[in-house]
Amino acid sequence: MDQNEPDAPILEPGTPTVEVGGPLARTAVGTFRGTAGERADVWRGIRYAQAPVGDLRWRRAVPVPAADDVRGGDGIVDALTFGPVCPQELNPAIKLGPDAVMDEDCLFLNVWTPPGASEHARDAVGLPVMVWLHGGAYVLGSGCQPFYDGENLAATGDVVVVTLNYRLGVLGFADLSSIDPRFESNVGLSDVLAALRWVRDHIAAFGGAPERVTVFGESAGAGLVTALLTMPVAEGLFGRAIAQSSPVTSMYGADRAARVAERLLAAAGIHRADAVRGLESLDAATCATLTSTLFAEIPTETPGTIAFAPVVDGDLLPEYPLDVYREGRALPVPLIIGTNRDEANLFKYMKSPLMPITTSDIERMFAGMAKEYPEVKIPERAQVLSAYSGLRPKVTGLGVARDVAFRMPTLWLAQAQARHAPVYVYRYDWTTRMFRLLGLGAAHATEVPYVWGNLGSGSRDITFLLGGRKHGEVVSERMMRRWTAFAHGQGPDAGSLGDRWPTYDTGNRPVLLIDAEDRVVENLDGDLWEAWGEEVLGFR
Repeated sequence: MDQNEPDAPILEPGTPTVEVGGPLARTAVGTFRGTAGERADVWRGIRYAQAPVGDLRWRRAVPVPAADDVRGGDGIVDALTFGPVCPQELNPAIKLGPDAVMDEDCLFLNVWTPPGASEHARDAVGLPVMVWLHGGAYVLGSGCQPFYDGENLAATGDVVVVTLNYRLGVLGFADLSSIDPRFESNVGLSDVLAALRWVRDHIAAFGGAPERVTVFGESAGAGLVTALLTMPVAEGLFGRAIAQSSPVTSMYGADRAARVAERLLAAAGIHRADAVRGLESLDAATCATLTSTLFAEIPTETPGTIAFAPVVDGDLLPEYPLDVYREGRALPVPLIIGTNRDEANLFKYMKSPLMPITTSDIERMFAGMAKEYPEVKIPERAQVLSAYSGLRPKVTGLGVARDVAFRMPTLWLAQAQARHAPVYVYRYDWTTRMFRLLGLGAAHATEVPYVWGNLGSGSRDITFLLGGRKHGEVVSERMMRRWTAFAHGQGPDAGSLGDRWPTYDTGNRPVLLIDAEDRVVENLDGDLWEAWGEEVLGFR
């Protein structure tokens, strides 16, 4: 597939130019030279862990003891271009950028700061740091996607912004430990931990404050965020969190992971007796192809599940995240969490098998959950459908898929975590006329460019083809101000941002409705609570 497909609804902004010379950041693992810009300085392609190849393939990330990039004669590491991204089959909705290179040696991060922040690092109080975990269903994406250019966010919010690559699909989220103990579980998740440790140890050299880190992400990246909050090993690596459309319940146990591993062997034509040698002989391109194959097959056969995700292994991810939240044992850090009004529309638009949208697939999903967990009370069909009365069957299917995958898991988590830490819940409703015409509305991931202030431009960008850009810029400005105020340790209603955004434990489950004008609505999801109840549903 062509990543420059012109019909994709979300398109990239321009790529910044590279200048000769630039700001220096002096860390314990090397001195890095970046690029100076009018609004932000940027360092690209900094290695944060050893290359996960050879003996380190399917092993957890290993820190880099010293910078090993190509050095100039003065011993300075040039951090001027993005590092390679994890091998993946291209998707027209995931813009990796015009110069993206794929390689298993992909554990690199990027840093944006307000101009001159690194020059005053030793003398100034460090700036808040925002570490972004990209989405892509654990099989797609990278930290160098053009929409994640951190210039606008760093400049608008006076923050340090970090993006990163982590291993994906077969290479990052296939748990092969059931095949041989030399393969470790959750290697993609370990990459994120390694990057956060790198930030803790070295971000001060860029002008960031290691004790003021906010981890934020969308979709799979938000799933990683909500998982991190339940992991003892992540304690102290961040103090605030933002989760945009987190698939909270899409994490499974060792048995399901072992079945996926067996499917991988079958798809690759590898015999069980020769599994280790066969797996180690797979090249990266074949791993990307196998990722796409299983990504399509598994949710088709078992609606409501995905092929690749963090695994509850009793070790790195000790327990199911929602169990930890409900028992009050998650890290007590302030959290912004929410979903988009029309989440499922993107999956319908892309003809993705990822979400059960048809009536038959939804019924198969509920039947599967009931069979797998007979002790869990599954809501009656009529009870669930009561929240969608008056809607056409196709629209009802989209609503059910949205709520079982994203909205209800978000609300279950928010209600539990709000007992122990400040939690702010939102629903993103803003869209443009063009997106409404396409049937997207406020679909999954459509909020991302507004968070980053990268609304795109040029002949290929159809977002504002029928108008709405001025309103969109206002929405984007507000979201950036809220997100960065939160990173600064304030409430996300800080400043003159209109309606105050109360925490979820105050009043009657208040939710910030993000639209052309923001407003707080109490009990916005009351019909969903009545229809779905408080019993957590999902596969394990």
